[in-house]
Amino acid sequence: ERNMSFTGKVVLITGASSGIGAATAVHLSSLGASLSLTGRNLENLNKVAAKCQTKGDQPRPHLLSADLTNEQDVRNILQETLKHYGKLDRGTIENTSLEQYDRIFNTNVRAIYQLTMLAVPYLVKTAGNIVNVSSVNGIRSFPGVLAYNMSKSAVDQFTRCVALELAPKKVSVYVRVNGVNPGVIVTEIHKRGGLDDEEYAKFLERSKETHALGRPGEPDEVARAIAFLASDQASFITGASIPVDGGRHAMCP
Repeated sequence: ERNMSFTGKVVLITGASSGIGAATAVHLSSLGASLSLTGRNLENLNKVAAKCQTKGDQPRPHLLSADLTNEQDVRNILQETLKHYGKLDRGTIENTSLEQYDRIFNTNVRAIYQLTMLAVPYLVKTAGNIVNVSSVNGIRSFPGVLAYNMSKSAVDQFTRCVALELAPKKVSVYVRVNGVNPGVIVTEIHKRGGLDDEEYAKFLERSKETHALGRPGEPDEVARAIAFLASDQASFITGASIPVDGGRHAMCP
């Protein structure tokens, strides 16, 4: 049990105001879980929460008074848990909420669309260019991160379409639009997504097998690719999505 850690994991427990649900909440809190507790009796939920141990950065349990026979209450349980903890980057077609889908697309696609719309007049005047940051997930299909994969594929298509639209703006004046598709890069994003230190270490170790070059990448390696695409050295490149992924996009597993 000493090796069983729920640190960084969000656990949603229904029926947590009493019985097995309450006992499960207390036990998982002792193992480091971030809890979202639901039940009909808010007073009892508060009593259960008071028994839950919290250490360090572990948050106090998030409490939701809800009736599981009420469809709207059930929707609210998931939505409020996702909103509270922000663990929204993972999910399959079976458990991805529309709120999660909208948040990811608003961040990864809509924001880029809007920013590009606003920037285009100035880019045309200055013959500037755009480099979008996508992901290997936009090229390859991976289970468990459905909405994220879809959003990055959308970024790649956006890059190509806008490149065609902005290329012939004026004689000898064009706006180049390109993108990069990083593989696993050593940053804090995966920890913010819910991986604890041990899980993250295993994830990076696994990357040695899934990346042809035998290791994850470093942020400066992506930065150098972006700098190249934004520079005059890439003057004849537009509509390209460049994998910066140690060969991950070409791997079979």
